[in-house]
Amino acid sequence: MFRFPIWIPSRRSAVACLLLLGLLAVAPTGVCDRKKKKATPAADAAGPHKFAFDPTTLAWPSPPNVARVRWRDYFAGQKVDYTPAPEGKRQTWMDRLAGGQSDEEKFNPKTFPFQMVGPYGIAFDSKGLVYVADQKVGAVFIFDPKTHETQMIRNGYEAHFGWINGLAIDDDDRLFVSDGKLHHVLIFDAQHKVVSQITEGLADPVGLALDTSNRFLYVVDTQQDQVLVYDADTLKLLRRIGTGGKNHFLTSPGDFAAPQGVAVDGDGNVYVTDTLNDRVEIFDADGAFISTFGKAGDGPGTFTRPKGIAVDCDGHVWVADEMQDRLQAFNREGQLLTFIGLGHGDLPGQFRALVGVAIDKQNRIFTTEQVPGRLQEFAYVTDAEAAAEKARQEEEREKTAERRRNAAAPAPPANATPASATTGDKAPTPTPPQ
Repeated sequence: MFRFPIWIPSRRSAVACLLLLGLLAVAPTGVCDRKKKKATPAADAAGPHKFAFDPTTLAWPSPPNVARVRWRDYFAGQKVDYTPAPEGKRQTWMDRLAGGQSDEEKFNPKTFPFQMVGPYGIAFDSKGLVYVADQKVGAVFIFDPKTHETQMIRNGYEAHFGWINGLAIDDDDRLFVSDGKLHHVLIFDAQHKVVSQITEGLADPVGLALDTSNRFLYVVDTQQDQVLVYDADTLKLLRRIGTGGKNHFLTSPGDFAAPQGVAVDGDGNVYVTDTLNDRVEIFDADGAFISTFGKAGDGPGTFTRPKGIAVDCDGHVWVADEMQDRLQAFNREGQLLTFIGLGHGDLPGQFRALVGVAIDKQNRIFTTEQVPGRLQEFAYVTDAEAAAEKARQEEEREKTAERRRNAAAPAPPANATPASATTGDKAPTPTPPQ
């Protein structure tokens, strides 16, 4: 016969038993809750950012005006794979003792992709890909707007970067990258290999722009308060625009105080954001001063530290204002045409630390902002497209008005009789031929 020892619990053991029974009593509920949570799709909680409205319906100016800008998309970095990783081999106590990493601890580039932190300059190649210089990541992101596929030119791998700012791409897909920390402009070929650099005369290169017709490369040097003009092919310094060495104190026309952005229009005219002077200055292709517009303020039509600048196919000047977080469009005389951004925010069409703007040949507007680390895409409606849409709307209104007039006109009585019948007159009897 087997004998089982009798265990008499102590007071401490009794308390532990009661706690254990309590945990067992609530265990089924906890298990059900975990099952319910597990049944919820993971993408709902961790997927791409969703909005409570359809952002592609956003337009500026708002209806009933004819839209001139429409929101299209945004980019934040490389794609994130939200599919759950397959369960790997469980780690044994011997693995842990040996210091091995579990599958969850191992780096997975699918779940830890590179994301933008400080995007600044923007450029486009002949394939329609969008290049973005990220100052803080130290890399150039290359986005395909159609597929969101992303490539990178990385510091320490394809190139050596210090603090990259502006970008420009010529007709041969040569990429120019300004680096303020290393005081040069790097040139890459179409295969993203470093082929040359510009160092002559540079201290703090920021904004870049190419005049492909006149073969000029414009480099804004913020510390020197100048725009340096180079031959885009020989890379030789040709001339300087603005007076240097005055420590950002000059306000005279044609001079700058910490300029940041530069753009070129179809006629070769040069537009520069004079950041500390809160204005835009315009020069011809020879560097001669033409005009200026803008003043300091905190509302639409004014500037508070303008940085990025671009010119669209109709000659409108688009300026990114970092402090106001507002993208504004002006004509060449400085008249405000429209603006995007009201207050500070990270919703579509809002900005936080807006610094860059560029417009490609497909009339797509791209902006960079540094707090969310984001690139936004807008569609620009050209003057011709807007005029055609306005004519279509007017024609539609006229057709609608005509239908309403016809519907409001009184209808004739259903059993109306001729006037002769109502007056009692009889029709004359025809005279037979003689």
